[in-house]
Amino acid sequence: MKNISKVLLVISMLSAQNIFAADAAAGKSLYAKCVACHGQNGEGNPSQKAPRIAGQHDWYIYSSLVAFKKGERKNPTMLPFIKNLSDKDYQDLAAYVSQMK
Repeated sequence: MKNISKVLLVISMLSAQNIFAADAAAGKSLYAKCVACHGQNGEGNPSQKAPRIAGQHDWYIYSSLVAFKKGERKNPTMLPFIKNLSDKDYQDLAAYVSQMK
């Protein structure tokens, strides 16, 4: 029940922030850090245990990045790449990834 409450809170926060105003072009340049594991087209890489992320909903990508940074989700390989990014960077990345085919 606690996790469901967290998810609902994140979704409502995202609605208030209007993540759809994010800059996908800026997200594309930020995505250069992600290519090594998630692939040029977001297809993922099983050998890196990196999932396919192309086409995921922007709110899901955003909330996942926030959860990794807060330590609510654990991924010691990914954390160094995202820990110094801003909330706006997360929104831009989410906008770009959600548009990938």
